[in-house]
Amino acid sequence: IISLQLKRLSSISTITSTKMGSSTAASGPSSLKLVGLVAAWYAGNTFYNIYNKKATNMIHAHWFVAAAQLVVGVVWSMIMWGTGMRKTPNLTASDIAACVPIGLFACLAHAGSVLAMGVGAVSFAQIVKACEPAFAAVIGLLLPPIDVKPMLAYAMLIPIVGGVGLACVKEGKGVDINVTAFAWASMANMAAALKGKVGGSVTKSLKGDKSKNMDSANVYAVMNIISFLFNVPMVVIAEMDTLQVEWDKATAEHGAQALIINIALSGFFFYIYNEFAFAFTANVGAVTSSVLNTAKRVIIIVVSSIVFVEPMERNTVIGSAIAIGGTFAYSLASKVKPAAKKKKA
Repeated sequence: IISLQLKRLSSISTITSTKMGSSTAASGPSSLKLVGLVAAWYAGNTFYNIYNKKATNMIHAHWFVAAAQLVVGVVWSMIMWGTGMRKTPNLTASDIAACVPIGLFACLAHAGSVLAMGVGAVSFAQIVKACEPAFAAVIGLLLPPIDVKPMLAYAMLIPIVGGVGLACVKEGKGVDINVTAFAWASMANMAAALKGKVGGSVTKSLKGDKSKNMDSANVYAVMNIISFLFNVPMVVIAEMDTLQVEWDKATAEHGAQALIINIALSGFFFYIYNEFAFAFTANVGAVTSSVLNTAKRVIIIVVSSIVFVEPMERNTVIGSAIAIGGTFAYSLASKVKPAAKKKKA
């Protein structure tokens, strides 16, 4: 499976990088190419969530799983650069220093998602992660440069938060929240919002300088490496004392081969879905990407509920639909440009 996907990724990534750098880019990407990128993005994300949940169900060392997943991307990047299939980034020390905060927040966003899905249902984690626009809106108002959205966008935060709240209400039980999963997913949301805030100008600058060889694929590759470097100390701090015990317990119950395969495949699909998502965004822009990212959550919730037999009560279905619909509307409303003021005669 991995070898077939690697070949496919290599060919599509090479085409993507070449097209982006060509002078004919002004004509825009073909519809077939965009469909292929979306299909690969959705498929990779869905399989990642499945194999990630299988891996975290097997071993209760979730920081370790998150770090191991990033290793797959690091190895892949080294192969691409070492073989010359992709240009090696040409970064200065100041460029790398500018990328460090982005890598830190990428680490926390990734680990938060892994830990949330490790201690709770995949569907619940995805519902909570639909609240990411609320975190982004707050961060946009608190950190310079201040980013004020249209009022309609802020209004859309009401159904997002309300929908997540409704999804947490169980019939006959009242509010029933997996607090640990909610906390980790919220950390992922906050980190993702901070990553977007501090990373936008940095990545735009790097991609704009052709001498640095930083197309969308290399931007993600560099962030993935920095993210891994931040993840390692967390494994040491949080799990090193119990890691060997948990590994022995997991291999005794499930077998070393099954454990390694699930971790490796989750890492592989995590890397490719992000790389394809980056490539798609580079071709169509953030608005279209945000809309499709919202639709992606629906697929993941449905598939994970079927694969892992996760119960979906009426309030959960209605609440998640409201939250995801609000996220969809927020993605559109937040990018609406204010009408130009008419000049006085």
